[in-house]
Amino acid sequence: MVYWTLLGIGLFAGVLAGMFGIGGGLIIVPALLLIVGLKETEAIGTSLAALIPPVGLLGAAEYYRGGFINLRYAALIALGLFLGAYFGAKITTSLPPLLIRRLYAGFLLLVAARMLWMGK
Repeated sequence: MVYWTLLGIGLFAGVLAGMFGIGGGLIIVPALLLIVGLKETEAIGTSLAALIPPVGLLGAAEYYRGGFINLRYAALIALGLFLGAYFGAKITTSLPPLLIRRLYAGFLLLVAARMLWMGK
């Protein structure tokens, strides 16, 4: 079911936000494109809507005016972000700095490789 997938995307992005300070553009947008199958503008708009409180209010308003936000998806991702950021912070504060750096670098390489070689 897509709702569990969306909650999982939010949870994963929240964990990584808590660990590395990342989330929207690096996690949520590619996941909405590659896993959920949204179009680019809807993925970006939905990600911004999920992140409205800390970022993106003005950008999300413009995407909303254009009809590019799925509010239900954004709410589920936001719930996952809320919970996931806590767990990400708990995990990372117990890890040595060098391991955190290597985990983050490896994650970035995986995302970059996937986006380079993933065709439509």
